[in-house]
Amino acid sequence: MAHMNMIQALNSAMDVMLARDPAVVLMGEDIGYFGGVFRATEGLQRKYGEHRVLDTPIAEGGIVATAIGMGVNGLRPVAEIQFADYIYPGIDQIASELARLRFRSAGDFFAPVTIRTPCGGGIRGGQTHSQSPESIFTHICGIKVVMPSNPYDAKGLLIASIEDDDPVVFFEPKRLYNGPFDGDPNKPAVPWTSHPKGQVTEGYYTVPLGKAEIVRAGSDVTIITYGTMVFVAVAAAAALGLDAEIIDLRTLVPLDVDALCTSVKKTGRCVIAHEATRFSGFGAEILAVVQEECFWDLEAPIQRVAGWDTPYPHAFEWEYFPGQARVSEALKTVMEVT
Repeated sequence: MAHMNMIQALNSAMDVMLARDPAVVLMGEDIGYFGGVFRATEGLQRKYGEHRVLDTPIAEGGIVATAIGMGVNGLRPVAEIQFADYIYPGIDQIASELARLRFRSAGDFFAPVTIRTPCGGGIRGGQTHSQSPESIFTHICGIKVVMPSNPYDAKGLLIASIEDDDPVVFFEPKRLYNGPFDGDPNKPAVPWTSHPKGQVTEGYYTVPLGKAEIVRAGSDVTIITYGTMVFVAVAAAAALGLDAEIIDLRTLVPLDVDALCTSVKKTGRCVIAHEATRFSGFGAEILAVVQEECFWDLEAPIQRVAGWDTPYPHAFEWEYFPGQARVSEALKTVMEVT
């Protein structure tokens, strides 16, 4: 085991897979010599060569299309989109080609492509470097969608994604790259060395896709969340002194419905939190599933906490971000506390 932040854990995952499987290829803008804008691929081109770690033009549609061709022909490409905000030019290739390839070929062809991309705010990136578009991809049949909240899960989930024969869009909350963040902009992120999930196995291991984790067991209320909001939820529940059960989805598709429903049926109350825009956000799907499956066990209406329905503002970043105060208000509502 070694102390790693999320960037180091992701780098370790790709290092392990490049060494383990000659079919694994990395590709993306500035990922080679430069090591990526966040240095997630630093040193890998020097170690494995330009034919395994490829710098690409600034053309997201071309990156995804090339990755599909590689996947169909036996490779396992890991494509980096520099920011999730830039993934939109590649959506046509993802939705029309990558996601449907296995279905339309009756299983004769598949493309095991993993698309990595940093998402979310908290770094003063403004509207073009702070988006969380995960819900768009959860709506595309044939795509698996992953978002880790810590280094240990990030490495295990990325290795599992690369080995999976289905395409995976792998979102990385950039605010968590260097440490946990509880949503308070006046406090720096806590180094991962002080968090249990900062201890990462140096070699090969996987975290299964489609399996949520109970971050904290409790009986008062269930908080369902993922990514950066895991730590905001922990902080909000602790500040209120609630015995909250906090669930980190880790994988949005496939969704671990059993874990969610088991918890909500136990607590009778549910708060859903994510950083992305509220309207048609993934929280709406979670809410629908919980309402359908747990209606007779609910003691209060389900509450959602999310980003506002506007572009991510630069000047008012922390008014947009759904921090502790907004999560706390939702918890008070479901607990009927005034």
